[in-house]
Amino acid sequence: MPKPLDNQIASKGSVTLDGVSLTVVDVIENTFSVALIPHTLCVTTLGIRSVGDAINLETDILAKYIERQMEARQR
Repeated sequence: MPKPLDNQIASKGSVTLDGVSLTVVDVIENTFSVALIPHTLCVTTLGIRSVGDAINLETDILAKYIERQMEARQR
């Protein structure tokens, strides 16, 4: 994941990959994992993706709000 987003992703939180909302399974260093079921792979673009493909990543909106509030307090 890109470094600016690493504070916005947490285990059991949510992310959106290529428009598909998913639950984060685990976060380790600068990577995270999600669980995908066969149906999701069949009906979304995630089934045709390969390791290294560029995808759209959006983090949980609540995480964005919390990070913004914490940054404001540090000013």
